[in-house]
Amino acid sequence: METLLDNTKFAKRLQKIMESHELSATSFAEKLSVGRATISHLMAGRNKPSLDFVMKVVDTFPNIELEWLLYGKKTTPKPPPPTPQKTIIEPQENSQRNLSNSLQKTTEEKTQKTVQKNIENIGAFSSSKSAIKRVIIFLEDGTFESYEM
Repeated sequence: METLLDNTKFAKRLQKIMESHELSATSFAEKLSVGRATISHLMAGRNKPSLDFVMKVVDTFPNIELEWLLYGKKTTPKPPPPTPQKTIIEPQENSQRNLSNSLQKTTEEKTQKTVQKNIENIGAFSSSKSAIKRVIIFLEDGTFESYEM
């Protein structure tokens, strides 16, 4: 009986991906958020890859084509895309200040809307019929934020 996926050839393609991105099996597993044993079993041809694993590879490495990964068709892995160069344009002082103020105002408005939405969601879980007066959020650094309604 013929299978659609040749485990040995799939393992060789994984090896090419690791080599082209200069990754060890351990760092490859970490990058995909899978266990080291998963990579080991796939490389040894012991297991077939799950759909979830295949999609993680394709999503994590956008230069890898799905058909190539599964069947060896199309092209070999493309080199990683070049890092885009940033062009910095220095705005005039007044324009920069206006832009900064505008961005700050927009950010504050979005934050307030998000907080309001979250408070409404919290209210949906409250068993009390009374309106929410204040919400206190305790942060990991030991501080807290308080929001009055």
